[in-house]
Amino acid sequence: MSGKPKWLRVPYHNNQNNSFVTNLLKELDLNTVCLEASCPNCAECFSNKTATFLILGKICTRDCSFCNVSYGTPQLVDEDEPQRIAGAVLKLDLQYVVLTSVTRDDLQDGGAGHFANVTAAIQRASPQTSIELLIPDLPALKTVTDGSPAVISHNIETVQSLYESVRPSAVYERSLNVLKSIKRLNPGIRTKSGLMLGLGETREEVLKTFDDLLYADCDFLTIGQYLSPSKNHYPVYEYIELKVFDEYAKIAEQKGFRYVASAPFVRSSYNAGKALS
Repeated sequence: MSGKPKWLRVPYHNNQNNSFVTNLLKELDLNTVCLEASCPNCAECFSNKTATFLILGKICTRDCSFCNVSYGTPQLVDEDEPQRIAGAVLKLDLQYVVLTSVTRDDLQDGGAGHFANVTAAIQRASPQTSIELLIPDLPALKTVTDGSPAVISHNIETVQSLYESVRPSAVYERSLNVLKSIKRLNPGIRTKSGLMLGLGETREEVLKTFDDLLYADCDFLTIGQYLSPSKNHYPVYEYIELKVFDEYAKIAEQKGFRYVASAPFVRSSYNAGKALS
C-alpha cells in the first residue's frame, strides 16, 4: 500500500486543555483508549476536554491483529478506579462520557461488575451525565444492562470473512448476539456498533454487515478507515475515498440506523454524544 492520501491528514489541535487533560489523567492515575490505541483524534478530543476512559487496566487478554492495545498478563482489578473516574467526570464537566475496557477473559464475569461499579459511581457523582459503555463480549451482560447506561456499544469491527485473520479470538455471531441481548435485557438502552474499512472487505460484505447489525437491533453505527498501528499489525489493504464513506452513510441511514457517523477518522467514541443530541 502506497503512502496515505491527502484526505488522511490529522488537523493540528493544541491548546491549554490538552495539558489540563493530560495532567488530570496522570494525577488520577487513569488510562484512556485515546492513548493506548493511538487514536488519531486524541489531540482534538483532549483539546475539547474530553477523553474515553479505559478501565480494567492496559493489558488485554486477546491479541487482535488490528489493535495497538498491549497483549499479555492483565493487571489486578483496581477497586478504587470507579471513584477516580467519577472525579475526572466532574473535573472535566462531562455531559457525555464513554467508558471502554481491555478484554478480560481471565475474569469470570469478563469485568462486567467493574463496568457496573464505574457506571454507578458516575451516576452518583454526576447524575446529569449520559454514559456510554463500549464493551467486549461480556459473559455477564445483565450486570451491565441493569445499570441502565444511555448507550451500550459493542464493535463488530470488520466483516465476517475477515474475522479469522483480524479478530481470531472473537466470533462474528457472538458479537451480533451481544447487541441483540442488550435490547432483550433492557429495551431502554440504545445500542451501537463500529465498523472499520480498508481491511480487504468488499462492498457486498459491508452492506451485509449493515443488515446483520440491524437484525441484531443496533441503533447507532460508526464507520471509519482502518489505520495500521505498525508494520507488525494487520496491513491496510485500501484507503477508502471520502465519497464512499458518504455513500455508506446514506445507505445505512436508509436501511434504518437511527444515527450514522461515517468518515476516515471516525472512531466508535469520537463525538459520541451527537448520537443522542
